[in-house]
Amino acid sequence: VQLQASGGGWVQPGGSLRLSCVVSARTFSDYRVGWFRQTPGKEREFVAAISRSGMSETYARSVQARFTVSRDTTGNTAYLQMNNLKPEDTAVYYCASRAADGLGLDLDEYDYWGQGTLVTVSS
Repeated sequence: VQLQASGGGWVQPGGSLRLSCVVSARTFSDYRVGWFRQTPGKEREFVAAISRSGMSETYARSVQARFTVSRDTTGNTAYLQMNNLKPEDTAVYYCASRAADGLGLDLDEYDYWGQGTLVTVSS
C-alpha cells in the first residue's frame, strides 16, 4: 500500500488549504486514514482521523472546528480541509492508513505513511 499526499503550500493567516491523500490499496474502504503533522525538533502529532466507513471522525483539540477530514467513497482519496489557518499550523503534514476499523490517534495505529506535504502559514 502506498500513500501520496499533496496540496501543501504557502498561505496567509486566515486562509485555507485542502490536502489530498491518494491511497493505492485494492479496497480503500478497508483502511482507516489519519493525518499527522510535524515541525522541526518536535514529535509527529495527531491532527485528524476518519474511519474506513467515513462515518466517524476525530480531531486534535487545536484544529477542531477549523479542519475537516473526509474521504471519497467511490475513489481512493482522503482529504483534510484546513480553514482559518494559523501560523502555528505550519508543519509537514502526513497521511497514514491501516486496514482496520475504528479511529487511530497514535502513530503506532498506522502501518502505511505518505511522504508528507509542507504547509506554511505566514504573512
